[in-house]
Amino acid sequence: MGTSTRDLEQFLARAADGDMDAFGHLYHATSAKLFGIVLRILKNRAQSEDILQEIYVRVWERAGDFEPGRASIITWMATIARNRAIDALRCDKRHDAVVDDFDIDQLADHDDLSVADEAERNDDLRQLEICLGGLDDDRRTMVRLAYLDGFSRAELAERFAQPVGTIKTWLHRSLKQLKECLGS
Repeated sequence: MGTSTRDLEQFLARAADGDMDAFGHLYHATSAKLFGIVLRILKNRAQSEDILQEIYVRVWERAGDFEPGRASIITWMATIARNRAIDALRCDKRHDAVVDDFDIDQLADHDDLSVADEAERNDDLRQLEICLGGLDDDRRTMVRLAYLDGFSRAELAERFAQPVGTIKTWLHRSLKQLKECLGS
C-alpha cells in the first residue's frame, strides 16, 4: 500500500521539527518520483543522483515553509526538483541548453509569493496558456520541451527532424509571438 498525501505531509511536518526518521520516510516515499523528474530533464543518471541529494537538502531546509492549502506536497517537492534540475542544466557548460531571453524564472521560482502575488502569477500563467494556444502545435510542443523540460536545441532538432539552426529560428519566432501576445 502506498503512502498517502496526509502521511507525506505529516512526515514533512515532523522533519521541520528535526525528525530525521520522518524525513527518511519522506525520502523513501518520494525519491523515485523526484529522481524521474530530474533524470527526464538532465538525461544523465550520475548528475541526476547528485542533484537529487541537493533537492532533499533544500526540502529539509524548507520543510517548515510548506503550506498544504497552496499546493499538494508532491507538487511542492516536484517544483523544487524541477527548478533545481533546470538550474543545473543552465550551469552545465557542456550541455547546449536552450537559454534565450525568455525568463523561465518568472514561471519557475514562486516559493516566496504572497497571496496577491500568487493570484497575479496564476493570471499570468492563464494568459501564457492562452498565448501558447496561439502557436502551431509543433511550435507549442517545442517551446514546452525547451523551456519546461530542458531539451537542448540539438535534442529538439533530432525530435523534429530539422537542422539546429531551424530550431533556433522557430524558438526565437515563437518566443517573439508569445511576448507580443503577453504584451511585454
